[in-house]
Amino acid sequence: MTTSDESPPPEVRSAKSDALGPKSILRVGSWNVRTMFETSKTAQVINEMKRYRLDILGISECRWIGSGRLTTNDGSLILYSGHESTHSHGVAIILSREKARTLMEWEPISEGIVRARFDSKYCKLTIIQCYAPTNDAEADVKEDWYEQLQMAVSRVPQHDLLLVIGDLNAKVGAYNSNSERVMEPHRCGVMNENGEHLVDFCMNNRLVIGGTIFPHKTIHKLTWTSPDGTTTNQIDHIIINGKWRKSLKDVRAYRGADANSDHFLVASSIRLKLRKVIPQSQQRKRKQLDISKLKCPRTKTAFVLELKNRFGTLAREDRIEADNVSQKWDTIQSTYCATAEAVLGFKKKKNKERLTPETWKLIDERRILKQKLLNTKSPRLVEQDRAAYKSKDKEVKKSARSDKRAFVEKLASEAEQAAA
Repeated sequence: MTTSDESPPPEVRSAKSDALGPKSILRVGSWNVRTMFETSKTAQVINEMKRYRLDILGISECRWIGSGRLTTNDGSLILYSGHESTHSHGVAIILSREKARTLMEWEPISEGIVRARFDSKYCKLTIIQCYAPTNDAEADVKEDWYEQLQMAVSRVPQHDLLLVIGDLNAKVGAYNSNSERVMEPHRCGVMNENGEHLVDFCMNNRLVIGGTIFPHKTIHKLTWTSPDGTTTNQIDHIIINGKWRKSLKDVRAYRGADANSDHFLVASSIRLKLRKVIPQSQQRKRKQLDISKLKCPRTKTAFVLELKNRFGTLAREDRIEADNVSQKWDTIQSTYCATAEAVLGFKKKKNKERLTPETWKLIDERRILKQKLLNTKSPRLVEQDRAAYKSKDKEVKKSARSDKRAFVEKLASEAEQAAA
């Protein structure tokens, strides 16, 4: 087993393999299959994984004992973490042959949480597969489980694309406010206690619930149905960190996937969205108003007079008494900015000259001596010109050092005056 403290062997991770990319789509799914401790159940699940073209599939309720890694006959890699002695709960992550090469490290945290990290040229991918306690579980059990999940998320590097997936037994609800940052409008159901825990967790960690982003039909949002077929809920989720929200292209449930489970397969499509790099020559430089001119009493008086005239004009036109607070603020802000631009103008960048004209004059004289030295043919005159060039070079260096000391002292005095 490769843990977080070990380097993956070369045969497992290839330098040419990438889990993510801006020109390729990564398919990640999550599925509660009820159990994989049945004859041929693993083969059935992997077959459905291939049928839906999934690269990585998270499994809830794996029900395997202990933790470890297993390679199947077709080259798929299974990372699992279960109970130490009983065939209950358990989680797993199944990797296709291609994505298994990108595995960097993985860690079995508990029977309900397993973490894996994958290599990529642009950013690393971290997947945390979960199986949360049910809504009827004891409060202490839920709190302990979320503490484990919080510790796992806290150890994820901030530049990674993070996916928290699995059966979280949480209904986030269709009508809830003050959580727009973690949920988009396309929600369903009624929030339960686990849903409140999940929303608070996502708020604290800047995560976005992917199943609420995309406008699918309700049947493609619901992930679980009761044995009698009367109750359906959205309790399986794929969650992404907000930094990479735009890289998530789709999340939906697939009702056709069959492994004799009361949960539906939830799959997502991810294509890395990178920030466009604008050349520095094309970047628009922000202009700054030259407010230092207000220190001059004459300029300050002109600014105040112009401002009064502009506001007087607005008052006569009844534009300053708008009922809309936002519109009133925009009017006031634009008036101040227009007045400052007209009276004060913008700052002009001044290149502070470090060398004085006297030093530049010495540099020009040294250049003349250099040309004279190159054009001289007589050995006796060459020695004289070389001596004169060395003497002039010493004068240039001495003057340059003197200019540098004066420049630094001037900067220090300006800083002291600004701080005073």
